Amino acid sequence: MLGAIAGDIIGSVYEARPIKTTDFPLFNPRCRFTDDTVLTVAVADALLQGTGYVETFKEYYRLYPHARYGGAFMSWASSVDNRPYLSWGNGSAMRVSPVGFAFDNLDSVLEEAKRTAEVTHNHPEGIKGAQAVAAAIFLARTSRDMSAIKAFVERTFSYDLNESLDSIRRWYRFDVSCQGTVPQALRAFLDSTDYEDAVRKAISLGGDSDTLACITGGIAQAYYRKLPARVVSKVRRILDQRLNTVLDEFMARFPAAAV
Repeated sequence: MLGAIAGDIIGSVYEARPIKTTDFPLFNPRCRFTDDTVLTVAVADALLQGTGYVETFKEYYRLYPHARYGGAFMSWASSVDNRPYLSWGNGSAMRVSPVGFAFDNLDSVLEEAKRTAEVTHNHPEGIKGAQAVAAAIFLARTSRDMSAIKAFVERTFSYDLNESLDSIRRWYRFDVSCQGTVPQALRAFLDSTDYEDAVRKAISLGGDSDTLACITGGIAQAYYRKLPARVVSKVRRILDQRLNTVLDEFMARFPAAAV
């Protein structure tokens, strides 16, 4: 979970200024947490408290109204209408990482990932994106076998994970869909050598940088187990007390998420 949050913060300055290189300062003075972090923590809080995702997402929107949410989510979160809006956007995939750490079997991970998605992203692609990311995190922390992760995701979700990062980087542009974000984020993880390398490669694709790095960062944390101490320290300073408290409680309840 912290790996996803760190990815969001590191990638936040490149969302509007895409880059096509891995050579950049890991933390820019303008780095901040965005809706990716807010809603990731909201999922964790809902799992801790046993509250519904609709009420928790709307509560966190009220607490953090300026976190750069997508327009459709903002309209939903600020309304009295609790019905989902058939989104296929990558928002369902960027917020799901706590699920991959909180459950002890793959079936439960897939079912809970579906629940986190379908309250807003009830389009099949929105649900699929969330399930693929949560499953990759679960498999990364339990099997630690990149080839098995790749095979499962390709077989179960029909994502093509064979294109090289160099090839993707040449054509890839800003894309807010699950189907245009999740495979690329997974490929960045599959080509990585450590946590920092994974996040750098995700951002270097030049798309929705904070979300790509959030997704990749969550999987990379699960696989590599540890985050660099300087990353943890910086992220903790950027988060406020409420977000840090939920993060601490989640890692205490679910030790697999600890760094």
